[in-house]
Amino acid sequence: MPEYLFAQAFTLWGSPTTWLEIAAVVIALAMVGCNIREIHWGWPLAIISSLLYFGVFWRSRLYGDAGLQIFFALVAMWGWMQWLWGRRADGSSLQVTALSPLGRLAALIALLLLWPAIGLFLAHYTDTDVPWWDGFTTALSIVGQFLLGRKFIENWPVWIVVNAVSVALYAYKGLWLTVVLYLVFIALSVVGWRAWHARAAQRPAEARA
Repeated sequence: MPEYLFAQAFTLWGSPTTWLEIAAVVIALAMVGCNIREIHWGWPLAIISSLLYFGVFWRSRLYGDAGLQIFFALVAMWGWMQWLWGRRADGSSLQVTALSPLGRLAALIALLLLWPAIGLFLAHYTDTDVPWWDGFTTALSIVGQFLLGRKFIENWPVWIVVNAVSVALYAYKGLWLTVVLYLVFIALSVVGWRAWHARAAQRPAEARA
């Protein structure tokens, strides 16, 4: 990335805020707004925001979150195709729906497998000072991204948890503008959760995962 993007734009609560972080915040907010409204253009915005945040997090030694942004960028391409052309198992169009009990159990198992694997990797192969918290948000974000791509309502409570833990993590790193962003994300996730519940109630029952 061009070095000028890492130049300080202003100081927020004693920590420098770069132009890169500002750009990432603005694009991320637009992305979540699109997700709430089921507008597929949120996915290309997610790609751009993720690539920008890769630079922000790498500079802050949040390697799990930095690596997650590359994953997000790749998965966003898959999510974009899902929202444009995805189908349920019965061939019906991809609409907002809830996970079955089995689907929720599968999501929990995925988290319990991913968290220790990522945490151990970060602890042993990077110089991060927060391997387990970084690993937790990374693992849960992977689960949330899959649920969002398949339009499962449960992606929103997953993001609420991710965002709440991330607030503390980014405050510890002095990324105050991103802290503000993630506080807004928590509120937007609640809005999205309610909006998708209402949308699902207005549609015929869909096949469950």
